[in-house]
Amino acid sequence: MTDFDSLKDKVVGKVKETAGKLTNNEQLEAKGKAEQLKDEAAQKADEVTDKVKDKVDDVADDAAKKFNDAVDHHRDQS
Repeated sequence: MTDFDSLKDKVVGKVKETAGKLTNNEQLEAKGKAEQLKDEAAQKADEVTDKVKDKVDDVADDAAKKFNDAVDHHRDQS
């Protein structure tokens, strides 16, 4: 989710929530809160995805280093 989309969801959600409160429209207020929660969930999902990608990259780098070390060791033994 882009920063613009995130900000838009927050603002639109807050406006709907506030409008719902001012007009005693519980449904509109709930929709506004839901939009804000959707944005928060999307942000958390993006954070988790980034952390997983970083971890996968670290594991791949470690595996490549170990493989290269093993090849170098084997070459040195020959």
